[in-house]
Amino acid sequence: MKKPRSFSKASSHRVSKSRKTPVKQQLKKKSVKPNSVTNYYFKKNKVVERKQIEPEETRFILFNKPYQVLSQFSASDDKKTLANFIDIPEVYPAGRLDFDSEGLLILTNNGRLQHRIAHPDQKFAKTYAVQVEGVPTEAQLKELQNGVRLKDGLTKPAKVKIMENQNPFPDRVPPIRFRKNVTETWIQISIAEGRNRQVRRMTAAVGLPTLRLIRTSVGHFQLDQLQPGEFKEVIPEGL
Repeated sequence: MKKPRSFSKASSHRVSKSRKTPVKQQLKKKSVKPNSVTNYYFKKNKVVERKQIEPEETRFILFNKPYQVLSQFSASDDKKTLANFIDIPEVYPAGRLDFDSEGLLILTNNGRLQHRIAHPDQKFAKTYAVQVEGVPTEAQLKELQNGVRLKDGLTKPAKVKIMENQNPFPDRVPPIRFRKNVTETWIQISIAEGRNRQVRRMTAAVGLPTLRLIRTSVGHFQLDQLQPGEFKEVIPEGL
């Protein structure tokens, strides 16, 4: 009669560790693309990747985000969020817009489109109407166009011009606090980057502090006549 095999604590530990290591190594090798709906599960000690889930019906929303609204649905203290304005389920922002910025925010339930719009590598141009303090000189406009040296590096070339209409939007609520005897100017800036608070930092770096910032377009999608807090659903043509 054969004697049952026995294992020391050390050998038992080695067996257990060897079984776990391949799974960890597999997970380390996996990488998830931004805004994808990919996840993983375990099957016979192997990591299996689920296929990306595409929605049955793509929803594509253009929203005019008001001032001091968070670009998220989850509650945050007493601050307003997207949930205060949009009641369409399972749509999420494609990118973000700062709390104190206004204008066009795109939302969708399609992860592929979210990535297409939001990821910096896609070079999706975003255009802003920017109210700055002072009157820009040719040198300041040229610097904004050619690239501004920020703490996180030189910005890429941008399209910049002084707007013909110097009263393009209704007054903000709450209103901006203007300084006496200081002129304000509306300029238009188009960039294909997505750094944190990039436009505000660019104008400040050349001596033109931003007073108000409104995103007017993302790619070929326009803010048009949407009023603050309004949204509309469109067909995502051209994506």
